[in-house]
Amino acid sequence: MKILMVCLGNICRSPLAEGIMRNKVAEKGLNWEVDSAGTGFWHIGESPDPRSVLTARKYGLDITSQRARQIKPHDLDHFDLILAMDESNYRDILRLAYSEQQQQKVAMILNYVHPGHNRSVPDPYWDDDGFDQVYRMLTEACERVIDAHS
Repeated sequence: MKILMVCLGNICRSPLAEGIMRNKVAEKGLNWEVDSAGTGFWHIGESPDPRSVLTARKYGLDITSQRARQIKPHDLDHFDLILAMDESNYRDILRLAYSEQQQQKVAMILNYVHPGHNRSVPDPYWDDDGFDQVYRMLTEACERVIDAHS
């Protein structure tokens, strides 16, 4: 299984999702590939937001080696599952898809917790207090993704 976590800039939500999922995959001994990307280009090559790094560290995860990148059309071929953090990311990813097979790989991550509700993971970039909430939401979602695909 190859999973790509996608948010807007690949510095807040998707790096946390990648770190959480990598940790859970390792704990369960799964041979999964996990990566993250953003739909935007503004932060390419940058480290995760310091608040994401601190939040991850608070829960025993190290995401400092991650670097922001922008999702590319070939990602839709390479990955089995592409998880969007919000509806805007979801629509942007679908615009890259050139086949129904690629489109079917794309899902809203919180639909694993609240099926069919298309809830968004809030972007904590503008809210210093939102990172813990996002971490908890992503932790539950990652557990559900593993349950659904292992």
